[in-house]
Amino acid sequence: MSSMPRQLALALPHEESFERDDFLVGASNKDALALIERWPDWPDRVLALNGPEGAGKSHLAAIWAEIAGARRVSARALGETDLLSEFATGALVIEDAAVPLDERALFHLLNMVREEEAFLLITARTKPATWTVALPDLGSRLRAVPVVTVSAPDDGLLRAVMVKLFADRQLAVDEALVSFLVARIERSFAGARGAVEEIDREALRQKRPVTRALAAEVLLEQAQTRLSPQW
Repeated sequence: MSSMPRQLALALPHEESFERDDFLVGASNKDALALIERWPDWPDRVLALNGPEGAGKSHLAAIWAEIAGARRVSARALGETDLLSEFATGALVIEDAAVPLDERALFHLLNMVREEEAFLLITARTKPATWTVALPDLGSRLRAVPVVTVSAPDDGLLRAVMVKLFADRQLAVDEALVSFLVARIERSFAGARGAVEEIDREALRQKRPVTRALAAEVLLEQAQTRLSPQW
């Protein structure tokens, strides 16, 4: 495959749906979904949703935002955001939080949750209790935040996700191809998404159907690219 001249494929946008009906449930995420949907019966007004990249945190946050009428703000924009106005609906999502961050803005936000009797969902790859922060009071608050974790998907869920990702691109694939991919890709939703995107791109570029042979070529080229020395 690598010896073929490269041609640009027309990359059509593929919208990822964050609707509740499109959320696929498995052992890795059922507890998180149950707690999200249990709102406002939460253990605290602040909840952290923890898990690796591509595990479905954004989808869960979107589900809760729809239920609670919450607005969504990137953690990187905390210090530049009018937090009081963002709390107009009484619910807010802070997405992809990680250190370093604007500690004073986050501390102010946590205080505001209590004052406004609002609700806050924080998504992050690591647990807030493990963050190294300079403000002692903030560190104490973060250690008290309840956490629900989304873990890496099991084989069954990963298969279902891959079938859906192919279907979103109007591609029907057989079980043998899906099983072949699940056994060889990175065990994450992000890995599944990346594999499907690349296979679809190569199928368009080479004007070939999506088959196990094409998938094997794509995975081999990806492996060779990762092993190639970077000059």
